[in-house]
Amino acid sequence: MVQRLESPIIRVLERIAHEKTFRTKEYEERKPLVAILESDSANDSIDGSDQNTQNNLDEAIENDQLDDAQLDDSLAPEHYDASDLKVLEGLEAVRIRPGMYIGSTGPRGLHHLVYEIVDNSVDEALAGYATHIEVTILPDNGIRVVDDGRGIPVDEVPGEGISGVETVLTKLHAGGKFGGGGYAVSGGLHGVGISVVNALSTRLEVEVRRQGYHWTQTYINQHPTDRLKQGEPMAEGESTGTSVTFWPDGKIFETTIYDFETLRSRFQQMAFLNKGLKISLTDLREPDMAGDEVAGQDDDGETKHQSVTYQYANGIKDYVDYLVKSRKATPVEEDVIDFEAEDLKIGISAEVAMQWTTAYSEAVYTFANTISTTEGGTHEEGFRAALTSLVNRYARDKNILKEKDENLSGDDVREGLTAVISVKLTTPQFEGQTKTKLGNSEAKTFVQRVMTEKLGDWFDSHPSEAKNIIQKAIEASRARIAAKKARESTRRKSIFESAGMPDKLKDCQSNNPEECELFIVEGDSAGGSAIQGRNPETQAILPLRGKILNTERASIDRMMKSDTIESLITAIGGGYGEDFDVSKVRYHKVIIMADADVDGAHIATLNLTLFFRYMRPMITAGYVYVAMPPLYRLKWTRGDHDFVYTDRERDEKLAEGKAAGRQLPKGEGIQRYKGLGEMTYQELWETTMDPERRILKQIHIEDAAAADETFSMLMGDDVEPRRLFIQRNAKDVRFIDA
Repeated sequence: MVQRLESPIIRVLERIAHEKTFRTKEYEERKPLVAILESDSANDSIDGSDQNTQNNLDEAIENDQLDDAQLDDSLAPEHYDASDLKVLEGLEAVRIRPGMYIGSTGPRGLHHLVYEIVDNSVDEALAGYATHIEVTILPDNGIRVVDDGRGIPVDEVPGEGISGVETVLTKLHAGGKFGGGGYAVSGGLHGVGISVVNALSTRLEVEVRRQGYHWTQTYINQHPTDRLKQGEPMAEGESTGTSVTFWPDGKIFETTIYDFETLRSRFQQMAFLNKGLKISLTDLREPDMAGDEVAGQDDDGETKHQSVTYQYANGIKDYVDYLVKSRKATPVEEDVIDFEAEDLKIGISAEVAMQWTTAYSEAVYTFANTISTTEGGTHEEGFRAALTSLVNRYARDKNILKEKDENLSGDDVREGLTAVISVKLTTPQFEGQTKTKLGNSEAKTFVQRVMTEKLGDWFDSHPSEAKNIIQKAIEASRARIAAKKARESTRRKSIFESAGMPDKLKDCQSNNPEECELFIVEGDSAGGSAIQGRNPETQAILPLRGKILNTERASIDRMMKSDTIESLITAIGGGYGEDFDVSKVRYHKVIIMADADVDGAHIATLNLTLFFRYMRPMITAGYVYVAMPPLYRLKWTRGDHDFVYTDRERDEKLAEGKAAGRQLPKGEGIQRYKGLGEMTYQELWETTMDPERRILKQIHIEDAAAADETFSMLMGDDVEPRRLFIQRNAKDVRFIDA
C-alpha cells in the first residue's frame, strides 16, 4: 500500500472550468459519476439532439428578454415601489428545464442560485442604496443572503392582486430590471433572479425591512403558505433591506452541498468590482455536512467556522494589485494605473486599472455591469485599439521607435500587462456562444476615447515609466520577430512534407472541422495504439514525446523554438497569440489523452496552459477536451469485463459482481493500467476513443481571472504558493494498491 497525492492541479482547474461529460447511456446510468479524480464538479451528460433543443430554447428566452429589458437612460430614481415591477411570465418551465435558467443541475447550477440572490443585492449597491451583503451557509446547507438595500416592495403590484414580494417570488422575469424603472444599471445575465431560486427550492423564507416594519413570507415547494405578513416595527436606526433564506431541492440537483471556495472566489471578485461594497461569507456547517474540510478546531476542541469579509476602497485598482501579487510578477512601474469616466447622455461609465509586469503573458479581464465578459466584446476592442495606437504614437513622438523600426503589435504592447476593464451600461447587449460578449457599439467608442485621453495624460506625466513600458514592448517585438523567423525556417524545412503538417501527425480523411477530432497522445507507445485503433475517417493522432515546454515561464521566441509546440500549433491550424483565428482550427474536438496518474495530469495541464495563454478562443468555443482513460479492468470469468475509473468505482463494481454471483480469476482478475501504452489498440478504442463509450471532459473557462491566477500559481516560477496549495489540498490524498 502506498500513498499518492492525486493531482490538485486538475481539482482546482475543475473549480474554474465548466466541464461537460460526454458519455453513452450506459455511463449516464452508472453511479457515481466518473470524473478525473472522483471530483464533485459539474458533469452534464447530453447528446446532440438535446443540446440543440436546449440552445434553441436558450436563444428564444434570451431574445424575449432582450426585447423587454430596455432600461431607462436616467439614473436610478428615489421612487421605487410595486408600480416599478413589470411581470413577463410565470414559473411553469423552470422545474421542467432548470438548465435553461441556471446552466446546469450540477454544482455550477447549485451555486448559481446563490449568485442570483446576491446579484439582486449588488443591483441595490449599483443603484446607490446597499452597502453590505452578508451570505451565510447554514448548518443544513441552506443559504441566507441579507442586504441593507431598500427592501423588495411590499405594496400590491397593479393588476396582479398580490404584493411585490410575492410577485418577484412567483413570476418569472418580474422585477425592477424589466422596464419598470427600478434600476438604471443591472447585473445578471438572465435576470431571472429570486423566482427561479424559489422554483428550485423546497423551502424559501423572505423577510423585508421596509416602510417601518418587518414583513415576512414563507414558501414551501414554490407556493406561499400565507400572504405577506406585517410584523414587528423596525427598531430605531435599523436599516431597510431584504433577507432571503432557501434550501435547494435535492430532487433537482445532483448535489446540494455548497463549496465554500467557489462562493468565496466569486464574492471577492464582486467586492473588487463594486468599490466600497462589503461582502461577507460565513460557513456554519460542521465538516461532515460540508462534504469537505471547511471547518477546523481551536485549542479547546471547538469547531472554528470559516468566515471572510471583502471590501475594497479602490475597487479594480486593488483588483489589479491583487492579481499581480498572485502571479508573483515584478511590476515595470511602481503603481497601478487607474482612471474612470462616465457619459450620462449615452448611459455608460468605464473604469480601467492596469499594470505592466516582467511576465511574458498578458492578463486582461473585462466586465460589463459586473458580468465577466469572458468572450470579450466591444469594450475590450476599444481598450486594445487605443492601447496599441497610443503606445506606438508616443514611442514615435519621443523617438524611442526609430523610422526603420516597424510598429509594435498589440501582443508586443500587452506582454506582461495585467488589466481590468469594467463598464456599466443602461442597456447592455450580450452576444457570443455563451452570451458573455458585449455587443454595444458605443462601448468601443467610449472606452477608446477614455483610454486615449487618460492613459495619454499618464504617459505625459510619467515619462520615465512610459519609456520602461515601451522598452519592454520593444523587447517583446524582437522576440516575436525572432520567433517568426524560426517558424519560417521550420516551414521551409518542411516544404516537402504533406501540406506542411508535422511528421508525426496521422491526419484524418475528413476535411470537415465539425466532425474532426485531434488526439494529443502522451508517448509513442500509446500513440501507436491510438493510430491502430482510431477511426481514420474523423480521428487524427499527434503523439508527443515527453512533456511540452511550460509556456507560463517561457518567452515567445523560446516557445517557438520548441519542435513539439510548433507541431501542435501547425496541426491545429489556427495560429497563436493575437493572430489566432478560431475559424481556421482544423478540429472542433482537440482531445488531450494522457495517463490517469499525477504525471499524466501534469502533462494535461502543460497542454492546457499553452491553450489558455496562446489559443484561448479555442477554449471559449468549446473545442478543448480531456479524455478519461480507465484505471482498472475487471476480468470476470463470465460475461463482459468492466473498465472502471476510480478506486471507489472499482470497489462498487466488485461488490455488485459478487452479489450477482460473478467471479474473477485468481491473481489476474484486476488489472491496473500503469499508462495508456499498456493498453492494446482494441482496449484504447473501447475505453477512450469510441464516441459511443468514451468519457470526455469539455474545458470551458468561466472565470478567466481565477483561471489565470491558478495557472500562474501552479505553473509559474514561485515555489511557495504551490507548496501552500498542496498543503491546503492534502485531504485529497488517496490510498491505492500499487
